[in-house]
Parts: sequence; C-alpha cells; structure tokens
Amino acid sequence: MGFLRVLLLCLLVIRVMVLVGVTGGGAHRPPAMYVFGSSILDVGNNNYLPGAAVGRANRRFNGIDFPASIPTGRFSNGYNIADYVAKNMGFACSPPAYLSLAPNSSGPLVQTALSSGINYASGGAGILDSTNAGNTIPLSKQVQYFNATRTKMVAAVGPHAATTLLSKSVFLIGIGNNDMFVSAFAEQARNRSAAEQKKDAAALYADLISNYTATMTELHAMGARKFALVGVGLQGCVPGVRALSPAGACWDGLNDLSAGFDAALRTELAGGLSALLPGAAYSLGDCLGFTRDVLADPRASGFDDAAGACCGGGRLSAEAECFPNSTLCADRDRHVFWDRAHFSQRMASLIARAFYDGPAKYTTPISFMQLAQSS
Repeated sequence: MGFLRVLLLCLLVIRVMVLVGVTGGGAHRPPAMYVFGSSILDVGNNNYLPGAAVGRANRRFNGIDFPASIPTGRFSNGYNIADYVAKNMGFACSPPAYLSLAPNSSGPLVQTALSSGINYASGGAGILDSTNAGNTIPLSKQVQYFNATRTKMVAAVGPHAATTLLSKSVFLIGIGNNDMFVSAFAEQARNRSAAEQKKDAAALYADLISNYTATMTELHAMGARKFALVGVGLQGCVPGVRALSPAGACWDGLNDLSAGFDAALRTELAGGLSALLPGAAYSLGDCLGFTRDVLADPRASGFDDAAGACCGGGRLSAEAECFPNSTLCADRDRHVFWDRAHFSQRMASLIARAFYDGPAKYTTPISFMQLAQSS
C-alpha cells in the first residue's frame, strides 16, 4: 500500500505541473521521461522479479528518507539519480516502475506513459544480456518493454500524437556499471597479463558500444529524439570494492576500465550520431569525473565520509548489504555512498544537478537542461 500511495502522490503532482506547464526553472517541461538502466535509476522494477538471487531494495533501511520512509525498491536512502533528473526537468519524481503497472496494461500503464513516462531500469542490469543473467532485466529486454508500451500508446491516441509526444520526451539511459564489475572480476580471476587485459578490454568495449548504439538506434526508430545519457561512474571506489583492499583503497584497474568505456562511448557519439540517428540530440553526463572531483575534496561538497557506506556492516560498513538490522550512519547527508555500491540521496541530487545546469565540463556536447528545452 505504501508504494501505491507514493505512486499516486507523484502522479498527482505531475498532473498539477502539467496544468501549470512549468519546471522549477520556469520553462516548459518535456511531456514525458522514459528511463532505462541499472540500479542507479531503478525505482522498483526488481521488486517484481522472481528468484532469491535478485537484488532488491524493498526493505529497511532503504527509503528511510523517502516520503513516509517507504522502501520503494530504490537503492538509496531516498530518491535516486532518475528522480533528481526528473525533478530538475519539472516532474515530481521519476516515472513509476514498468512492472508496477504492466499487469494493468490497458489502463494505468498507458495513462502514465502518456502523462509522465515509464521507468524500465533494473538493478543489476547490463548492456550485455550475459551480465547478471537471470536476475535482472537486461537493457535489451527493457527496450522490448518500451516497444510494448509504445504499441499501446499508439493504439490509445494514434500514431501521430504518440510520435509527436515521444519526439519531445527525454530518454534517460544510465547503464554499464555492472558490465564493468563483471568483466573486471572475471579478468582478475583469470590472472591475465597486462597485454592480454588490454586486448580483452578493447574487445569488451567493442561489444558494449555496439549494443549501446544498437539500443539508441532501436529507440530512435520508435520515436526517441532526446537522449540524456549517464556515463559509468568511478566503480573502483565504491565501498564494496574498497573493503576488499587491506588499506581501503580504490581499485585503479576497475576505474581505468570504466574510464575507457566512457571514452569509447564519448568518441562513438561524437563521431557518428547525426548520421546514425537523424534529428536526434544527446547529452552525456560524466559521472566518473564528477565523482572523482567530489572524492578529491569531499568537504567542499559537504561530505564527511567518501569511502564507507552509510548502511551495511563490516569494514567500511561495506562487507554486507543494507538490511533492517544493519549499522546505520548518524548523518546520511554527510555520506557520499548509501550502501556498498550506491550513492546516497544527497550525492544523487548533486550528480543530477551537475548534469542539468552545472559546470560545462560535466556534460557533452550540451547540458541536460539544454537537451530538455531543445526543440
């Protein structure tokens, strides 16, 4: 019942904003936002997946700072990056999880898809279908779910209205972090030489970029024109990775792998997007660069702890997941990380703001704000 109350509250506020027709900055907001990605954007889809191995955040202390302290399925103490990107663009919060609406396919799903959008992101998801296979909704399946949603939208309002709405909406994509984790740990287990690792990384990037651009091409063919993209973060510095080091240090190899993917994606987008996707625009947010800057001087951003988790157990509170009996930090807003792998609500808000209208170095070639307001 708690989740339904939050959903209804978000939809109510969204309807008011539609009537008013403005964002926080005074400009008209996009008609809808459609979200694809992993746990940094998931707002509850994993709650509906079967299996004991599925990563879920539908238990305390997750959501302790969300309205009514509800654990909605967000891997956060409150809102996540998807929520704050949506808020910056004039929505009340992220659109609801697809699987929370899919059983009512002819009613709330279509209404919500047309009025605010849908979130298809899934904790553990990868760009590659093989990443955490069987325990998540891979990117390819998320796109299939969107296609099914689009078919219902067209049936409800006609192809012209649906196409027009989609062309003005924002498509938020944040994925690749889990592909980095899986690949890095696999390479470590294989004990590959430096030369072999370099060759393996090049092959991995080729596969990832191929799938990523194929996803954008599919969405473009379905009507998407505005792509807000979140790059892979500083994965080697999350608490769960630091806890593996006797000194609590970051894993430079994983950070290098993540940076290499971000560079490959940036190059691919800059080199051929206009030819590949006519009429499309994009903004790529540098999550790795922003996080690196925050970790270099945490206090400048208001953080006291940039290494450990707020909720967990063991060293750095990062050797166990966040459970109802976990150790909980006293001041959640002073922690960069909420749990062993995810940002705190406050860090998520700073990331989203940096991408929306922050320093130009954090987005390329335009900001999320410029993307949302582009015609």
